[in-house]
Amino acid sequence: MQQSAVPELAHVQTRPIHWVATATAVAGVVALSSVVQPGSATAAQTHTDAHRRTAPAAAAPPGTTGVDFPLHCGPTKAVVARKATGDLDGDGRPETVAVVHCDATMGTPPDGVYVLTRSADSAAPRIVATLVDPEDRLTVTDFSLRAGTVSATLLGYSSDAVPNCCPDLKTPTAWHWNGTAFLRTTPADTHSV
Repeated sequence: MQQSAVPELAHVQTRPIHWVATATAVAGVVALSSVVQPGSATAAQTHTDAHRRTAPAAAAPPGTTGVDFPLHCGPTKAVVARKATGDLDGDGRPETVAVVHCDATMGTPPDGVYVLTRSADSAAPRIVATLVDPEDRLTVTDFSLRAGTVSATLLGYSSDAVPNCCPDLKTPTAWHWNGTAFLRTTPADTHSV
């Protein structure tokens, strides 16, 4: 058997004196910490309440309730399928983008995509842009709003002969506000489904 190169440690066997020394050290630390306290914290205001600047309250995005969407639904009503909010034009007030279609009991009704805003002097939301017109017979999927850009995948039809159940075109699309209008960008070629 090989002997260890490290000499035996003297305190391997604990004795009552070790516990007394440890307890004394801990008591000393506790006693010292009760005597030595940090200075009291003070908060000084550099401005009076009259000079304090407050940030303007964040404007609430316009809601979709009560909005008369330009859909011809006949006896059914318009349904907001998806919506997203964000500041699209950089004015500090959020807009709401809503994907809306008629509440059909069968089939896939075409979607409309509308941008809603609220003017500073009115609480009522209003439609300011139509990104997808329901008359174009498109269905909106993969809908999102990020960094001022509205993105969606549009499912459509290559001709009127294609049945409504089975769109055969798939087009990734994005809209971005250029200062005067929403610009639509799409890939150079449309993908067949």
